[in-house]
Amino acid sequence: MLVVGQILGGIGMGATLSLGALLAAQLSGSSAWSGMAATMSTLGAALVAVPLSRLAQARGRRRSLAAGSLIAGSGAVLAITAVAVDAFPLLLLALMLLGAGSATNLQARFAATDLASVRFRARDLSIVVWSTTVGAVLGPNLFGPGETVGAALGLPPLTGAFAFSLLATVGAAVVYSAGLRPDPLLTALAARPSNPAGERRIGGLAIIRSNPPARFAVGVIALSHATMVALMSMAPVHLRDHGATLTLVGLTISLHVAGMYALSPVFGALADRLGRMPVILTGQALLFAALTLFWLNGDSPVAMTAGLILLGLGWSASVVAGSALIAEAVEVHDRAPLQGFSDLSMNAAGALGGAVAGPILSAAGYSGLGLVTMLLVAVIVVWSSLRLAAAKRAG
Repeated sequence: MLVVGQILGGIGMGATLSLGALLAAQLSGSSAWSGMAATMSTLGAALVAVPLSRLAQARGRRRSLAAGSLIAGSGAVLAITAVAVDAFPLLLLALMLLGAGSATNLQARFAATDLASVRFRARDLSIVVWSTTVGAVLGPNLFGPGETVGAALGLPPLTGAFAFSLLATVGAAVVYSAGLRPDPLLTALAARPSNPAGERRIGGLAIIRSNPPARFAVGVIALSHATMVALMSMAPVHLRDHGATLTLVGLTISLHVAGMYALSPVFGALADRLGRMPVILTGQALLFAALTLFWLNGDSPVAMTAGLILLGLGWSASVVAGSALIAEAVEVHDRAPLQGFSDLSMNAAGALGGAVAGPILSAAGYSGLGLVTMLLVAVIVVWSSLRLAAAKRAG
């Protein structure tokens, strides 16, 4: 049921991912505001990450995932309304609500680890991540059919895909509510003894302050996500400014999303076999390769497509291996708070990346944006090297 829910959630996310940037530029009257689409979406995901994790801890993954899907569905309805009344602030609110779908998809990957054995934890997590591929790749290619459906329903231009998003997110909520039984987190909690008397539960922030592996994993995920969002959020606007059709924009984003999810089981298997750190460094190498392509030839459609695929692959390797570290950094009773804080940090970093990407694009172009974001990759590589050196000294 996690796989089916992820497929539907991926459709809901992919159908509106690129349209948000285009509509933000249209309603605001400036491409500099297009980055606010990704910013508001990731900000919305950040705002619901901790509440959803708390709901999961108290009532189970089933209720939490269904609630997140329904919030995203309400965002699709509001987005259509915003375009109909030409209200840019209302569109931003709608995109924030749609971000709950992203937070839900992220939480679903952790649901796969609740009952997984240590030996196959990264693999099981990566399979759920992979299942997003079907919907997320299909979603951007619904732009054309969405316009046809939207015209038949009397919807404003560029909003037809939101109708698909609404149907998909409601469908995901039904799947999670009816099919995720027994609840994986509640089952895992029931199977483990409670904390000894007097031992206080701590929140995610307190965990990363005292737990270096958790702190490192959260940092890797957040910075990798910020890099991806900054470049991906500006790609539709950059392509349209260089004459690309809406169909070509959808295809390019589909290939990027395929890179994000399609090979995640490979990275999960490698993380289980070789260890988390080698896969994280592989992810950073892929991100650096993508950014180099953007920097050297950011105006080339071929380089853009290849770079976006590499960008997705680098994100996948880093997030899959980093998420496996998150899942094993603490015991099951403290896992949901840490996971919620990780998703909060991830989406807050993505929101910041999307917010600064627009002005950087306007000032320095897509090539300049690729060059600036290399700094985030450098931080992770240096941090990883320090951890490897410390482990070698301790060993």
